[in-house]
Amino acid sequence: MLRRVMTLAVALVLLIGLGVGSLFLPMPYLVAAPGAIVNTTGDLEGEPVIEIEGSDTYEHDDGSLSMVTVQYAGGPDHRLNFFTVVTSWLSPRDAVLPEELLFPADRTPEEVTERQSVQMNDSQTEATAAALDQLGTDYEAVPVVAEAVEGMPAEGLVEPDDVVLEVDGEPVPTHTQDAASVGSPAVVEMVADREPGEPVTVLLDRDGEEVEVELETEAGEDGSAAVGVLVADDMDFPVDVDITVGQIGGPSAGMMFSLGIMDRLSEDGITGGAEVAGSGTITADGEVGGVSGIPQKMVSAQQIGAEYFFIASDSCSQVSQSAAYGEVDVVAVDTLDEAVDALETIDSGSDDLPRCE
Repeated sequence: MLRRVMTLAVALVLLIGLGVGSLFLPMPYLVAAPGAIVNTTGDLEGEPVIEIEGSDTYEHDDGSLSMVTVQYAGGPDHRLNFFTVVTSWLSPRDAVLPEELLFPADRTPEEVTERQSVQMNDSQTEATAAALDQLGTDYEAVPVVAEAVEGMPAEGLVEPDDVVLEVDGEPVPTHTQDAASVGSPAVVEMVADREPGEPVTVLLDRDGEEVEVELETEAGEDGSAAVGVLVADDMDFPVDVDITVGQIGGPSAGMMFSLGIMDRLSEDGITGGAEVAGSGTITADGEVGGVSGIPQKMVSAQQIGAEYFFIASDSCSQVSQSAAYGEVDVVAVDTLDEAVDALETIDSGSDDLPRCE
C-alpha cells in the first residue's frame, strides 16, 4: 500500500512538473503589438525626420503626420513560451500570428531583416517620387534591369544593369512631365501593348554600348504580353531627401513619407492643423497599397491622440478587429491625390471623407 501511495505521489509531482514546464516551452508564434510612432513632420532624437536639401523647406507648429508601426516579438532565434503566447492571445491590443508569416522557412532571420531594410529604403525613394510628382516637380526615372526571369524569353539576352532605352524604336519616357507613365512602368506598358506571342525589339545601354535584342513575348500573370524582365528605376531628383526613422523596416510608411515630404516643401503645410496618423505603401505614381497590422497601428494612433487614421481601402477589412475600433476616424485612400484631397477636406471643416464601408 505504501509503495502504491509513493508511486502515485511521484507520478502526481511529475505530472504537475510537466504541466508547469509546458508553460515555458518555446512556441513557433509571433506576437504583434502596437509599435513605434514617428511624426514625419517632426523630429526624432533632436533631428528632423525628413531633411531636404536643394529647395526651400518649411516647419509648421500645428498638425502632424505620424507613421505608426507594429512591434513583433518572437521568431526562430527568440521563441516565445506558451504562457506568453496565451497571455497575448487574450489581450485585445495584441495579435498572435504563425511564425512563418514573417520568417518563411526558406529565409534566415538575417535575410528577413535585410529585406525589410531594403523595403524601407525603396519606400523612401518611391515616396519622394510620388511627392514631387504630386507637387508638379519634374524628375528623371531611368529604367534599369534588375534581373531576367528564369525560363522567360529575356533570359540570356538581357543582363542586370542594362538600361532600357527604346521599345520597338520608341524612346522610353524618363521625365515625369513628359508622359503619364515614365521609367519602369512605361517599359511594362510599352511591351504589353501587343498580343502575347508577338515579338518586341528592345534597345539597351550595356556599359555604355547600345545593344539591340529581339524578344518573343509570352502571356504574363495578368494575361498581357511580357518578356520576363524585372525593371527598377534609377531616380534622379532635383532635391536631396534624407529620411531618418531609426531601426524601423518595411514599406508600410510610404504614404506618410510622401505626405511628410509635401508638408516640408509646402509653405502653408498640408495638415490643416489636424493630428493625422496612417499606414500604407506608396508607388512612384502615387498608388497607396494595403498593409498588415492595422488593428495594432490603430491602437498606436489612438494613444497619440490622432484625430484621423489614413489607410488604403485594401486594409479596411482589418479595422473592426482593433481595440481602437470606433475610437479613431479611419479614412480610406487609394492614391496620394486622394490623401491630399482628404486633408483639404479636413482643413475646410467638412466631414465628407472617404471612410471604410
